[in-house]
Amino acid sequence: MKTLSFLMIILLCPLAPFLRAQVDMGSILGTVSDQTGAMIPGATVTLSNEETGLTLSTATSDVGAYVFTPVNIGTYTVTVTKPGFQKVVHPHIRISIQAQIKVDVMVPPGAVTEIVNVTSASPLLQTQNASVGHVVDSKAINDLPLNGRNYTFLAQLTAGVTRGQPEFRGVNSSGSFSANGTRPQQNNYLLNGMDNNSNAISMTNGTAYVVQPPIDAIEEFKVQTSNYNAEFGRGGGAVLNASIKSGTNQLHGDVWEFLRNDKLDAADFFENANGLSKGKFRRNQFGFTAGGPLYIPKLYNGRNKTFWFVDYEGTQVRQGSPFISTVPTMAERNSGYTNFADLIAGQSGTEKDVLGRIFPVGTIFDPSTTRQIAARQQDPVTGLVSTANGYVRDPFYGGSLTGVTNFTTPGAQSLLNRIPLIRLDPNAMRLLSLLPAPTKASLFENYASNPVIRSFGKSFDTRVDQDFGDRDRMFGVVNFNDYPAFIPGPFPGIADGGSVNQGDQTSIAVNAVLSETHVFSPSTVNEARVGYSRLHWSRPQPFANTMGIPDEYGIAGIPQFPGNGGLPNFSITGLTSFGSSTFKPSERWDQTIQFSDNVTKILGAHTVKGGFQFEHLKFPSIGTSAPHGAFSYTGAFTDVPNLNSGNTGRAQFLLSQSALPLRAL
Repeated sequence: MKTLSFLMIILLCPLAPFLRAQVDMGSILGTVSDQTGAMIPGATVTLSNEETGLTLSTATSDVGAYVFTPVNIGTYTVTVTKPGFQKVVHPHIRISIQAQIKVDVMVPPGAVTEIVNVTSASPLLQTQNASVGHVVDSKAINDLPLNGRNYTFLAQLTAGVTRGQPEFRGVNSSGSFSANGTRPQQNNYLLNGMDNNSNAISMTNGTAYVVQPPIDAIEEFKVQTSNYNAEFGRGGGAVLNASIKSGTNQLHGDVWEFLRNDKLDAADFFENANGLSKGKFRRNQFGFTAGGPLYIPKLYNGRNKTFWFVDYEGTQVRQGSPFISTVPTMAERNSGYTNFADLIAGQSGTEKDVLGRIFPVGTIFDPSTTRQIAARQQDPVTGLVSTANGYVRDPFYGGSLTGVTNFTTPGAQSLLNRIPLIRLDPNAMRLLSLLPAPTKASLFENYASNPVIRSFGKSFDTRVDQDFGDRDRMFGVVNFNDYPAFIPGPFPGIADGGSVNQGDQTSIAVNAVLSETHVFSPSTVNEARVGYSRLHWSRPQPFANTMGIPDEYGIAGIPQFPGNGGLPNFSITGLTSFGSSTFKPSERWDQTIQFSDNVTKILGAHTVKGGFQFEHLKFPSIGTSAPHGAFSYTGAFTDVPNLNSGNTGRAQFLLSQSALPLRAL
C-alpha cells in the first residue's frame, strides 16, 4: 500500500497567530518593539539552547517580527540586541512538542553593554493555534504510578481520552485508548516525528504501535485530540507524539531496577477458590540511560555541536496463568470410558423424542440406531407410535427398550450410559488419556492449573544530534524492541489446549529516523526526514518440529514437515479443547517506509508553508486455518436428534463404527 499526501498552505494574515512547528518540534516567535510600542526592524535575535549550547540568530523583519522554526524541544534563552538599545535577555523558555511560544520583547534605549534580564514566566495558555492537547513531560512520566512502565497509558490523563472498549486481541492491555469517542484504531502514533503505527491494527504483537521505548528514554510526549494541523492527517482519532531524549553538554543518565515478586503478594481469587498454591510471579525491569557530548580524547570535542544518547531496558516476567478447564471425570477414566453415569448425575433436566420417550439430560444415544419415522407410525424396535415426522435413535441401555417411555426413574437411569468396550476407538481413548486427571470431583470446570508465562523483553534506543553550524542541523534515532514470550495453554505436553494467542511467540520491532534541517536564509527553512519501521511477529506450532505425532494416534492425512508438527486440534462439546491451536504456524510482517519534507518561507508579516509526505506500507502475513487438522465433536450424533443439549461430545469422540482411522477434516 502506498500513500502520498501533499500540503501547501498559503497564509495571508499576520505571521504570529498562524505559524506551525514541525511534527515533534516547536517554534519561538514574537516581535521586538521600543518603549512607545513602535516595531524595531533589523534587531538581532539570538536563540540559545541552555542544555546543548546550540545558538541560532536571525533579524527582525520590516514589521519587527522574528521566528525560529523548527526548534527541538528543550529550554532556551532569547537575546535581543540593536545599536542604540540595551541588550535584553529572556531566559528559561521551555519548548514542548508542537508548542508555539510567543515571546514579545520590549527593548529600552541605552548602550548595548547594558543588559536587561526578563524573569517573567512563559504563558501557560497556548494561544497560537486552536489544537486541543496535553503535554506529559519526562518528570511526570517518571513520577506518576505506571504499572508495566508503558507511557501510552498516560494518554488517558488527557481530557476526552478513555480506555478503549475491550476486544479479543487484548489491545487495551498494551495502552490502547479512545479519544472523543473515536475507535482506538483511528489514533496516530508518532515517534521522533515519524510513523510508529502497527499497520495490521494490533493483529500482530497486541499493540497499536511498533516500538515502545522505556519511559526513562522519553523526553516528553503530547496527546492532541482535535483541531490538530494538516501534517497529522492520518486518522480521525488522537495523535500521540513522543520524542526520545537527546544528549546535552553535561553527561547525565540513570539506572533502575523495578521488582515485583509473589513473595510479596497474596494468592488471587481463582487460586484460592480451586485449592491451588499461589502461582509464581517474578517481574524484573532493569536498565539504564546515558547521554552527553561526544568526546574523544585528543581527537574530537563535541561540546555545543555533537551529542549522543543511549538506553537499554530488560523485562523478565515469570507469572502463573490460572486456568479452569473441563476434563473427563475420574469415574469415566477408571471405567475405561465405558461408564458415563456422571453425565446424567452432573446435569439436570429432561429431553423428549418424537416417540414420546423422556430421557434425563446427559443420556448417550447410539448413532448406529438412528432411523427415520413418520407421524403416527409404529416404531418396530420399541413398539411405540411416533407423534411427528422425524428421526429417532436409542440410548445405550442395559435393559429392554420395548414399551419404555420414561427413562428418568432411578431404576432406568442406572441402566443408561454404559458403552461396550468393543464400541470404543482405542486411539480416541489414548487421546483422551493425554488430558490430566481432574483436580476436583465435578462434571464441569473440574481441572485447575497454573502454568507459568515466561518472557524476556529487550529494548534499546540510540540518538545522535549534530550541529553543523548556523545553517544545518541533523539527528538520527534508532529504536529496537525484542519481546520473545511463552504463554502456556491449560494442559501439559502435546495436549496443550492453548488458543491462537498462546504458545511461543516472537516480536522484533525497529524504528529508525533521520532528520536534516537546513536554513537557506533567515526567512527560508527546510526540514527533511526519512523513516523506517518494521515489526516481525511469529507464532510457531507447539512441537512444530516433532514429526509423526498424528500417526501415533491413528490420525492419517496430516501433512508432516518442519513447522507443522504437533497434535491436531480437538473441539469436544462438554470438554475443554485440546491439541494444537488453529492458525498456527503464523507469521506477519509490518513495514513502513516514510519520507517527508516541509518548507517554511517568511514574507514580511506573512508566511508560506508547504510540504509533502510519502508512505509505503506493507503488512503481509502467513497463516492457515488448520494446517495440521481440526476435529469437532458436538454430540449431535449421540443425543436426541436435533436437540444436542446433553454435552455428549466425549461419547461421540470415543465411539468407533469401523476399523478405519480418524481422518482430518
